[in-house]
Amino acid sequence: MSEPTAPAAPEQDVLRVDVVDHHDAGELLTVRRAAFVTEAQRYGDPHIPPLTQTMEELLADLARPDVVTLGAWQGRRLVGSIRVELEEDKATLGRLAVVPDLQGLGIGTQLLLAVLQYLPEQTQEVWVFTGRDSKQNISMYAKQGFEHQFDEHTGDLTYAYLRKILGEAEIGGQLG
Repeated sequence: MSEPTAPAAPEQDVLRVDVVDHHDAGELLTVRRAAFVTEAQRYGDPHIPPLTQTMEELLADLARPDVVTLGAWQGRRLVGSIRVELEEDKATLGRLAVVPDLQGLGIGTQLLLAVLQYLPEQTQEVWVFTGRDSKQNISMYAKQGFEHQFDEHTGDLTYAYLRKILGEAEIGGQLG
C-alpha cells in the first residue's frame, strides 16, 4: 500500500516572481498605490512618488533598459513588486510593495531575494532607500545584510539609505 500524498498547494498559494512588462502596468500601479497608502499616512504626505506616478510615467519606467521591475504573482493576482535601477556596478532597489492584505507574510523578502537573479555579473553593491521612520522596512533590509549608510532629507521626508556589498555567495544568486 502506498503512502498517502499531501494535496498539492492551491495555485493561489504558489508565489511566482518574474519581470513585469507593460501589459501589467495598470495592475502594478494599483498594487503600488494600495501598498504605499500606509507609508503616506505614516509621514502625513499623500504626495509621495509611488502614489503620484502616472500611467505614462510608469510605462516609460518599464521601458527603460537600465530598470528591471519584478512582480510577485499568486495565481493570476499581482501581489507585490520591486523596482531595480542598474548603474555600472551598483543596483538601487526601490518601490518594494506588497498588497495590504498579504503584508508581513514574507512576500517582500522573497522579492528582495529574487532580485539577484536579475543583476548583471558586475554588480558589486545593492542600495535601497526607505522612509527613516519605516522601522519594519529597515528591519527587513537589515536581516538581509543591508547596513544603514546615511539619511537624506527631501522636502518633509527623510529617507534612510542602506547598502549591501555583494560577495561570492550573493553573486551566485543568494542575497541573504
